[in-house]
Amino acid sequence: MLVTGASRGIGAEIALGAAKENYLVIVNYAKQADDANHVVKQIISAGGQALAMQADCSKEEDIVRLFEQIDQIGTLDSFVANAGIIGGQNPVSQTTASQLKELFDINVIGLILCTREAVKRMSTELGGIGGKIVLMSSVAARTGGIAQEIHYASSKAAVDGFCLGLAKEVGLAGIRVNAVRPGLIGTTIHELHGGFEVINKWASGVPMGRIGQPQEVAQTVLWLCSEQASYVHGALIDVSGGR
Repeated sequence: MLVTGASRGIGAEIALGAAKENYLVIVNYAKQADDANHVVKQIISAGGQALAMQADCSKEEDIVRLFEQIDQIGTLDSFVANAGIIGGQNPVSQTTASQLKELFDINVIGLILCTREAVKRMSTELGGIGGKIVLMSSVAARTGGIAQEIHYASSKAAVDGFCLGLAKEVGLAGIRVNAVRPGLIGTTIHELHGGFEVINKWASGVPMGRIGQPQEVAQTVLWLCSEQASYVHGALIDVSGGR
């Protein structure tokens, strides 16, 4: 299993959980080498198998190199497109083209290019043996997101549309495609908003009355990659406490 953006947060929890399911896990990272290596050490110390691989998933040349490195190890069974950024905080009146380019280069274009490489290897129509793809979206895709982050919500809405279209395109090629849409999850990505103190205050607006944990998202992703979800395809699954 390849998990992009797996050095911390939800991605790290997916990697740790996948190793327990006997996957050889590729822990991808762009800059956080120490964090990625820490995840790998945790997996290995628990008896699992993992490798850290650097690639900036906003750059096509890095993406191609990453998948070519994986080819040298074995056959890709599952791909989790988790890498992404919020892209700053500002109203649309202050949005810049460079800001949007950075955001969409990783959240949308990079995600699609990574998925392209996965499909090329998994598709039974192209000589593969099938596989599972899980795209990381967000509940923001259907709510419009929080104040001053509608650019982020827009990028995740693009992910939802891509998921639905790709599911139709590769359904007969042995590939299952789904997307997971986390809500308020306790990860360091929320440092932009003021950290856990701020998002815990937002918990009152969640029907379950609390924020979620990265492990809860990871468990959903791993279920989608399992045979227990063998007839789940083209689904957008909220992990949001009812929000």
